[in-house]
Amino acid sequence: MQLVIGNKNYSSWSMRPWVLLRHFAIPFDEIRIPLFTESFQEELSKYSPTLKVPVLIDAGTTIWDSLAICEYLSEKYLSGRAFPKDLIERARCRSYCSEMHSGFIAIRSQLPMNCRANRRLDLSVDARLECGRIDKLWTDARQHAAGRGEYLFGAFSVADCMYVPIAMRFHSYGVEVSAASQIYIESLLKNPAIKQWRAEAEAETEILADYELGVEISS
Repeated sequence: MQLVIGNKNYSSWSMRPWVLLRHFAIPFDEIRIPLFTESFQEELSKYSPTLKVPVLIDAGTTIWDSLAICEYLSEKYLSGRAFPKDLIERARCRSYCSEMHSGFIAIRSQLPMNCRANRRLDLSVDARLECGRIDKLWTDARQHAAGRGEYLFGAFSVADCMYVPIAMRFHSYGVEVSAASQIYIESLLKNPAIKQWRAEAEAETEILADYELGVEISS
C-alpha cells in the first residue's frame, strides 16, 4: 500500500490519512512529492487523477480525497474501529468530519498550515467566527466523551484526523481557545504519530512563500 502526500509542513490534507495509518500501525509506503515545484504536477499525474494529494494506492485500487481514504482504511483494515461503535456516536463523528471537510474556508485561507511557524496573525471576522465554531465543536465533544478517553469521541477516530491540522494551525498562530479545547490540542501534540509528522515537517527545507504568513514571535 502506498500513500502519496505533499510537503509535511504545509499539506494539511496529506496529514489526515497519514496520521490514521501511523496511529493504527497500518503498514504503508510513503511517496512524498513536494508541492508547487516545476515538476510536481508531472509527478502527481503518475498517481493522482485530480493532480492533488493525498492519494492511496492499495492492491491496484486508487482512492483520492482524505476523508474517502480514512473511511476505506477504517473499513478494510480496522473493522470500523476508526469510528465510534455506537450508531448515534458514529453519526455525530461523521457530522464532525463532514463539517471539517466542506467548511472553514476563512481559516484555510488566512491560517495556512505551517508546522514550523510561531507567529501571530490578524484574523477577519469570518475567521474568528470559524475559530469559535471549532472551539465549540471540540468543547461539546470533549464534554460528551468525558471519562472515555482524551480525544473527540473518547478513543482516537477519523474525527481527530480531520481536525488535527486545525489544531496545528491554532498552535502555530496562538489562537486562543477554551480550556477544554486547549487540553485537547495538547493531547494531540503528544500523540506519537502526530509528533512524528511534526518532527519530519520541521526537518523539511522547502519554503512556500504563500504559506509563510504572520509576524514571527521571538523565542
